[in-house]
Amino acid sequence: MAQHIAQPTVTSPELPAKLPIGAIVPWAVFFGILMLILLYFVGAEQGATSVVSGEYVHEWVHDARHLLGYPCH
Repeated sequence: MAQHIAQPTVTSPELPAKLPIGAIVPWAVFFGILMLILLYFVGAEQGATSVVSGEYVHEWVHDARHLLGYPCH
């Protein structure tokens, strides 16, 4: 009796769909601006460049300032 061993078929992996650069750029710009605004509020929202009066923003981001190494005392 002859034994028949099934051979696995090798298929090429499917490649992910290509995203056009025009679809990525607006999102990259949006998140870049968002990160710059966040960095401003964490790092510089106090003193002469203050946009919001008072200490409210400073107190909200106080621990983030220390975590990122910004002096605030």
